[in-house]
Amino acid sequence: MTRPIGYFVHHQGRGHAERAAAIANALPGDRPVVLFSARADIFPPLAANVSVRTIPSLFEAVGDEPFGLANAPTPSSLHCAPLGWKSITHAVAAIATWFDTAQPALFITDVSAELAQLARIASVPCVSVLQHGDRSDPGHMAAYESGLGILAPYAPSLEQPGRPAWMLAKTHYAPGVGVEIDAIGRDAARTALGLPLDAEIVVVIAGGGGTGTPATPLTLGARAEPDALWLTIGSVEQEWHATAPGNLKHLGWVDTPALYIAAADRVVSSAGNTTVHMIAAVGRPWIVVPEWRYFDEQLWKARMLDRAGAATMLDHWPSHVGAWTQAWARAASLDLSQQRALFDAHAAQDVAAWLLRVADAAWKSPGIAAAPELAAVDHLICESLS
Repeated sequence: MTRPIGYFVHHQGRGHAERAAAIANALPGDRPVVLFSARADIFPPLAANVSVRTIPSLFEAVGDEPFGLANAPTPSSLHCAPLGWKSITHAVAAIATWFDTAQPALFITDVSAELAQLARIASVPCVSVLQHGDRSDPGHMAAYESGLGILAPYAPSLEQPGRPAWMLAKTHYAPGVGVEIDAIGRDAARTALGLPLDAEIVVVIAGGGGTGTPATPLTLGARAEPDALWLTIGSVEQEWHATAPGNLKHLGWVDTPALYIAAADRVVSSAGNTTVHMIAAVGRPWIVVPEWRYFDEQLWKARMLDRAGAATMLDHWPSHVGAWTQAWARAASLDLSQQRALFDAHAAQDVAAWLLRVADAAWKSPGIAAAPELAAVDHLICESLS
């Protein structure tokens, strides 16, 4: 019997779904893989052995939930665990029932500390995906301790300080897993996008968190460089006092962000996982401004990018031209090889092979090794009998 592999995929953003699909598609075709997610439409094309099972969201109320339970305190070992939500009950029941009927070899969670603990309680081997941020709380640590392995979708050089040795010992690093980049030159990318070949182009990758990247700091940067073309892709928040110069163009959401990165001379971005690895794979003078995220995820990722010499981190958006000038001077001195080292085009295949090793080791009968002192005694006994 080939035991299947289960995989919980958070439906917010695209990074979780992209890396889950890449890893699942890299697993052998005779290994069934079931992806559990609140949305089935977020995944790239999947292999024949990979299926999606839609479950209710673990994080959003559906309909009227009991108001009387809303103020029940959450224990420190959990994060999102409201009481009385039928949607959560149904989602947990669906996964637990699958555990019982499928007898999976492994369950991966990307990301839910609660489901990692559920797998352990249900006696199912689990691997948790590790993201940047302050995750030393009891809930996260319980998930990491209970798992057989930890998957970090970034390079070892971006690991933040303070991780316990036991965590690092069972962590597999997968730089840029799920991010696909077609190698294309700057001029070819500009030709494909209809951009001028002789212009200095700054691409700002505006984040999708909150209301978007503020437009006003970008007007300051663009106005200070009238001979450069500034392009934004993504969500931008307009403000009444922003006076946009003619060399600043807001393009909104685009289908080919990697093409715009390839076309750029310089890049400004948030610290989202997919964005970070798309830029790193190409290599450009780079300013990173972290957005607010739970557990300071982007703040820590930006710090580690700066520490690794891969990007210039700013704590907040520049409020005057001088701040832009200083940041660009730092970005110009970056060693772009440090960026490209953060991306591994074969990361998905390496993760798939590692997961199979973890699963095989989990179900293999453990060998009993003699203690060193007993082995020495055995050796003496054998010598005396010879």
